[in-house]
Amino acid sequence: MTDRPPHDNAVPTSRRAARAAARSSAPEPAEVPAASAPAPAPASQHLGHGPASEVREQREPASRESAPRAVQTASAPAPGTLDALFTGEVSTHDVGDVPSRHDRDRKKSRIAKWVVLIVILAIIGGIGAGAAWVWNTYETQIRSVMGWEEPKDFEPGEATGEALVTVVDGDTGSTISQTLFDQGVTKTPTAFYDHLIATAQNPTFQPGVYALQQRMTSEAALDLILDPASRRQNAAQLREGLTLDQTVEVLAQGTGMSAEDFTSAIADPSAYGVSADTLEGWLFPATYQFDPGLSAADIVRTMVDRTVESLDAAGVPQERREEILTTASIIQREARLSDDFYKVSRVIANRLADGMPLQMDSTAQYGYDEMHDGTASSSAEALEDDNPWNTYVRAGLPAGPIANPGDEAIDAAMNPVDGPWLYFVTWNMDTGETIFSATYEEHQAGIEQWHAWCDANDNRGC
Repeated sequence: MTDRPPHDNAVPTSRRAARAAARSSAPEPAEVPAASAPAPAPASQHLGHGPASEVREQREPASRESAPRAVQTASAPAPGTLDALFTGEVSTHDVGDVPSRHDRDRKKSRIAKWVVLIVILAIIGGIGAGAAWVWNTYETQIRSVMGWEEPKDFEPGEATGEALVTVVDGDTGSTISQTLFDQGVTKTPTAFYDHLIATAQNPTFQPGVYALQQRMTSEAALDLILDPASRRQNAAQLREGLTLDQTVEVLAQGTGMSAEDFTSAIADPSAYGVSADTLEGWLFPATYQFDPGLSAADIVRTMVDRTVESLDAAGVPQERREEILTTASIIQREARLSDDFYKVSRVIANRLADGMPLQMDSTAQYGYDEMHDGTASSSAEALEDDNPWNTYVRAGLPAGPIANPGDEAIDAAMNPVDGPWLYFVTWNMDTGETIFSATYEEHQAGIEQWHAWCDANDNRGC
């Protein structure tokens, strides 16, 4: 939208309006000699608002060698004339009662039409780009105001396939609602929680792995989570990005063993061929169905072996395993979309090559033990704390992995995509859309877009 000064209603805004005003305020002469002076131009002119005959009439000399003629009064274009002008069915010479002009005027008229068309398309394109940004940023608010909200829940009868959902100790309706959405069970992150509120339910959720389906209604999902028959035995679902402590908790609840059993099992990484000080990053994220009778050490060995398989498949040399797992764990925590995994990997590689600090919030949050507060932003205390994982105060990679990476993150750590990026910011916390930048100025623009999204969405996840 452009800023324009308001027009004075007393002043005609076009040549046509000026002439109409003159005709209504003065008696029409019976005859106008060809040598009479032309009418004064209106105070504000917008060429192109009237037929082309009006513009040409001003350019004609006041007198000619030919016989005098009467002043032509242009007639209004017939319906569809504008469409016909753009399709070429008629020319500007066919509008009004002015006789055909020289071929040079025809050429100028055609050029003028193309210029007008190009300008219109440019304006529409600019408006379209602006509208797309507004829609992406304020879609929820626009839908709410206009009454265009999409259904938050799937319809009954849409359920298909299987989805395993893990409920951990301390989960609430709100956290389970997000988990169900992440696993493709419900349509929106808040659908399940909204159903609990709408039906005034506050059930007690038992930890475990539950067999559900994708595209379920929230009501149907709740029924299965509360049904003991849906609970899998000796199973554990470990999503990407969990820390070692979180993994131990999930394993204990899925297998029925104690957390102390797994804490003891992970105490000595060398028992599993790992030279690092801890098994952080080495317990591969996947859904496991363990045979009855396995010990905690057996289960841990199964998971470490699966990590080695992933490293070998990505072509990671044995001496680089810890390094790649560390890089992959940062990628896993920072990126959400598949293509972005490889771009984040490139940012890490570019910064290390340029001698820049990595300055990854995920590492600062891990070192300060605030990874699980549900927000992307780090506290000032976390950013300033001098610990071996804080890449805001320590150069290079952190002391070790910060989470369990999956296959894609490991592959991305080994194979960063080509690009000049040194910065990135996830500007849409719902979709994970991220802006990558080569300069700090571009990065600042991305941060402003993130701020706009956060302000428009109650700082959800910001």
